[in-house]
Amino acid sequence: MNEVIRRDIISEIGRAINILKVKEEKDTAQLRELSNHTIHNASVFQDEDSISVAILVYSLSKIIERMKDIDYNFILRLLEKANDALKKYKFNKFRKTIKRLFSFISSMDNKLKLYIGEVILQAQIKKGSKLYAHGISSARAAEMLGISQWELMSYIGKTRLTDVYVGINAKERLEYARSLFK
Repeated sequence: MNEVIRRDIISEIGRAINILKVKEEKDTAQLRELSNHTIHNASVFQDEDSISVAILVYSLSKIIERMKDIDYNFILRLLEKANDALKKYKFNKFRKTIKRLFSFISSMDNKLKLYIGEVILQAQIKKGSKLYAHGISSARAAEMLGISQWELMSYIGKTRLTDVYVGINAKERLEYARSLFK
């Protein structure tokens, strides 16, 4: 793992821990903002660990928003364990702990299991659109997140990401082209 990524993930997990230490209404908004910051690293370095943390933090925000009786202490212990492993360069232990957090989120309630799976999938798709917005191709973003390009493009098509058009009029393009041959 790249040292810059490692330090940034340590910082991001530390911020998530600080957010979750005290249960507040603004936790979900802060976790979403944190997830968006983490996805920026994923777009620059295209690493799976940043993507996993971004999806995890976003999933936590969605679950906390929907469920009021979540065991914050268990989540905090696992986040601290993951952070400690990363600080000690124990990457396998870090990744196992992140997987355990995903498993915990998925198994919170039998009735919610399908919903939580859908939340994680939607988080992956949303983070894929953020990668796409940062200039990563849709195929690469889908590959990095383990989702289909069809799912990602379907979501991107419903957003306004592709509506941004920075165009140059024909006269300016022609003048630029002519300047290249002078």
